[in-house]
Amino acid sequence: MRIAALTLLAASTALTVVVGSRTVSAADLPKPDYRTPAVVAVAPPMWTGCYVGGNVGYGWGRAEVGGISWTNGGITGGGQVGCDYQFAGTGFVVGIRDMFNWTGLESSGTFASGALAGSTASSNTKWVNTLTARLGYAVVPAGLLYVQGGGAWSRMNVDITKGAGVKIGQFANNKGGYDVGAGFEYKFAPNGSAFVEYNYMNFGTTSGTTATGVNVNLKKDAQNVLFGLNWRM
Repeated sequence: MRIAALTLLAASTALTVVVGSRTVSAADLPKPDYRTPAVVAVAPPMWTGCYVGGNVGYGWGRAEVGGISWTNGGITGGGQVGCDYQFAGTGFVVGIRDMFNWTGLESSGTFASGALAGSTASSNTKWVNTLTARLGYAVVPAGLLYVQGGGAWSRMNVDITKGAGVKIGQFANNKGGYDVGAGFEYKFAPNGSAFVEYNYMNFGTTSGTTATGVNVNLKKDAQNVLFGLNWRM
């Protein structure tokens, strides 16, 4: 009887130790973390920085030579470089940009009366360069609505011919003027943006004299709609 009691006591003690060990081991296991994961804030796109890019579009305008005028139109394309600055905590953006475009604006007209009656005048605008400041507002963080204005320069060649193609006047007119425009630019990637814009350019009036001694005034203006891409640094 005594031996049986001792055996029962030993078995009970061993069971208590095993159960206690298992209880401690379970308590020591790491508990699952059911807390909501932290949300990492992503900074909205900023417009501060410089860029280079290219553009293509359609241009049209009006040329006037010696009292006759005509409209012309054609494809235009080129490149641009500029810099922007966005005021901290606001959507306001200011910037400056230089754009140089080759153009295909050419047309002609015929003098109906006067000293040049029967002669034909033709114009061909070779290129246009604009240096503009712009003011914009980020209507959404990645979308910039802007207006711009500044100086414009162009090269227009004018020929006046009489009879069987005899040139009596040939003018290479490099003329400065002004540019005003507006557009929308969208940042589709951290370093990439696309834009569409409209510009009106006026180059004022210059004058020249034909080989036959006739004074003529040369006037021109131009407009364009451009689509472009910028690589932002």
